[in-house]
Amino acid sequence: MVKTAEAEPEYDDTAIRFLEALWGDGYLSPGGPEEVDRIVEGLELAGRNLLDVGCGSGGVTLHLLEGHGLAHATGFDVERPVIEAARQRAERRGLVGRATFVQAPPGPLPFADAAFDIVFSKDALLHVPDKDFVFAEIFRVLRPGGVFAASNWMISHDGEPSPAMKAYVEAEGLSFAMASAQRYMEAMRRAGFERVSATDRNPWYREVARGELARLKGPLYETVAAAVGAAYVDKNIRTWEAMQKVLDSGEHRPTHLRGWKPGDSG
Repeated sequence: MVKTAEAEPEYDDTAIRFLEALWGDGYLSPGGPEEVDRIVEGLELAGRNLLDVGCGSGGVTLHLLEGHGLAHATGFDVERPVIEAARQRAERRGLVGRATFVQAPPGPLPFADAAFDIVFSKDALLHVPDKDFVFAEIFRVLRPGGVFAASNWMISHDGEPSPAMKAYVEAEGLSFAMASAQRYMEAMRRAGFERVSATDRNPWYREVARGELARLKGPLYETVAAAVGAAYVDKNIRTWEAMQKVLDSGEHRPTHLRGWKPGDSG
């Protein structure tokens, strides 16, 4: 994930094992390849060069590469454990020549101007407090005519979160910097993006998360506990219970974003 200050990894080997057990091999956010496909639905990816910002352990990046005919995919993350996992995954799948995974400290993206046809991100930008900065950087590395497509966890409003939302964020224990869809879209437009749009995914994830919680409490419990320890699973069950409350209230709103950089991509 992308953050703005050096820190101990939030997504260490234990977190990776837990989230992949719940969400699928190489996936550190929900929905699997089907949700990834929805984010890029209608876009022409074949033969293109894509950057995945906050790529995690690489499953999403490699799915986009293999499933959509990209010429090349670059995954970027600030955390070393997930990048190491992603590189190993690409090697196992024989994709080293077409997939590159880059780890660098938080700050400006370590890529040249206009380097990518597409910038993608899945549930990572909530870790970045400065939305204007990150979208200026995304805009910079996109070629003219390029597209940004993403999903992200958002809050229904800006300002003071509810006690229930504060309790959920505290339970997560991660560097969440949630903002509203309106705030994200404003930052995109300020960066220069056109045709900016947002699609609410709360109704979808509200029900998916309910199923995830049931699986954690039931059929997955013993298997996951054997991999990461019962205490870790129990902590995450409490986190999912807290998350379900803000999903059901509508304050937690996973959302898809899309916007284009003006110009002719050629």
